[in-house]
Formats: sequence, structure tokens, C-alpha cells
Amino acid sequence: MRRNGRARSAQGWSLPRAVRFSKTCSHDRTGPWRYRGRVRLGVLDIGSNTVHLLVVDVVRGARPVPAVDKRSVLRLMQYIEDDGSISTDGVALLARAVDSAMRSARAERVDEMLVMVTSALREATNGEEVLADLRSRIGGDVQVLSGPDEARLTFLAARRWHGWAAGRLLVLDIGGGSLEVASGVDEEPDLAMSLPLGAGRLTRTYLSHDPPSPKELKRLRSVVRSELKPLVEAMRRLPPPDHVVATSKTFRSLARLAGMRVNDVGPDERWQMSTSLLSDWLPRLARIPAAQQIVAGAVVAEQVLIKLGVELVEICPWALREGALLRRLDRT
Repeated sequence: MRRNGRARSAQGWSLPRAVRFSKTCSHDRTGPWRYRGRVRLGVLDIGSNTVHLLVVDVVRGARPVPAVDKRSVLRLMQYIEDDGSISTDGVALLARAVDSAMRSARAERVDEMLVMVTSALREATNGEEVLADLRSRIGGDVQVLSGPDEARLTFLAARRWHGWAAGRLLVLDIGGGSLEVASGVDEEPDLAMSLPLGAGRLTRTYLSHDPPSPKELKRLRSVVRSELKPLVEAMRRLPPPDHVVATSKTFRSLARLAGMRVNDVGPDERWQMSTSLLSDWLPRLARIPAAQQIVAGAVVAEQVLIKLGVELVEICPWALREGALLRRLDRT
């Protein structure tokens, strides 16, 4: 994938040049972007399952305040052809969703927006052509995030949310196309890995029946265990985590089914999920139509928690989009 038009960070990864809608933000060629007073920033995450627009209001020294959270469900993995390309219908659906998100961004008076694409477009054989069309629609740069970069940004968001008191963090994120895992004690993780274990990818490849057959589920578990081996080996070389957190819709949905709500300080809902309770729920989840992707997501979640020896995981409300915005703010 073409990766021009972006400044590299000290860690060797980057954010795209933002699309600017107003003169509130200024930029010079030698330094970071700067702002006066309140600025409305947005991030458009074009993922394997959704096109997700997050808009926040930013004031220096204050927590970003969410203003808009809008998503269009696409499930692009269902539109992948045998040759690895995104079908004509999938490209058209993606274009409509991006156009709608850009109209919303302008209507909400967004000053500056970051646009990122992840697994489905990163791997599509016609990804360059689709990206060229998206750049023309957006009127600016689009960054193709690598899997490890996704893991790093998600880790940053989780670190900021849980704070230094959480100690060594292990962060898990199941998307439509991939599983991201990161672990570390600082804001830059010691380990950042991406595995092809997304709920949409596995549903499309291994679960052809609705609901899935026992034979399909047995095969899926075997595939997941095999794919997790490099991660398990890498984690053995690191100290055990002090706190394990998970992000993404898959984990949030599973926690509402197989988890428990935790009383904590603040207005935000906090959820935890035990591995044993998730395992107990799997036979019931297996009766849900495979197209919902929750079955494949549950198999991945259960196996990664078992293989890494995790008994309890906490759901973190911040993830990739918040990590991208935080990284951008760090450059002010």
C-alpha cells in the first residue's frame, strides 16, 4: 500500500496529515499543528465491519469530550471475492458510507479529521484503487494502518484510560479482520501483534451454516489455537500482566451476555468478564446465526484468554479511534 504524505514518529509509525475543514487550526511545514481555544477533532475509522466517525471537542489540558459517535455497519469481509478483491457492491457500499460520514463531519463543523483504514482494505487485492477513490471523496490523505500500529494506538488509549496505577497492561481487541494484542508498562508497548483472527474473517471462512454446526465450531477452535501459538510464545518472554483489558464491539457484546457490571467511580459503565463464564455461555452463543459474527468472536475471545492464562478481563471504553486522537494531541 502507498504510504506517502505522512510524518514518521519516533517509534517508526505515523498518523496521516489531517483533513482540515476550517481555519481554526493552523499548520506550518516545520512544526506540529496548533490551535486556539476549543477545537472539534474527528477520526474516521474505515474498518472491516464498520465505517465509524468519532468527533470530540478538545481544549488544551482537558479530557476530550465526545460530540458525535456515528457508525455504518458494512461487514466488508462478506464482500471479499475469491481473488481477494472487494466486490463492486462492497465498494459502492463503502463509498456511500464514507460520503455520509464526511457530510456529517462538515455538518458538525469538524475543524480537523484523521482518516484511517484497517484490515479489509489493507489486504484487498484492489485496495489501491479503492483507496484512490476514497482519497478523492475525502479530499485528503488516508492512512493504511498496519496491524501492529492498530495494536499500539489501542494500547495508548487503554493506558490513558486506566492510568499508570494499572501497572503492566495486556490489551486485547477483536475486530472484523484481525485480533490485535499489546502489552507493556509504558505508553509504547513492549509487544504489539496482529493475527488474522477477526470475527468477520473467521465467520466467512469457517462458519457456513446458520447456526454453525458442531463440526465447524470444532474446526474453528483448532484453527484459532494454531494461529495463537506465536502470540503465546511471545508472551512467555514478557512478565505477566498486572491488568488485562479488552476493547471492541465483540468484547463489549460478550461482556453484556457473559459478564458482570462493576460499580466504580464516575458515570461510565464498567464491565468485567470471566473466562469460565464465557466458556459456559459458548454453547448458547453457538445457536446464534453465524452472520452476526458473535459466535466466531466468542471462540477467539475464549481461546486467547485461555491460552494466555487470563481469568478475568475488564472492558475498556477507549480503543483505536481514541488512541489516534490522543496521539494527534500529543503532537501539539
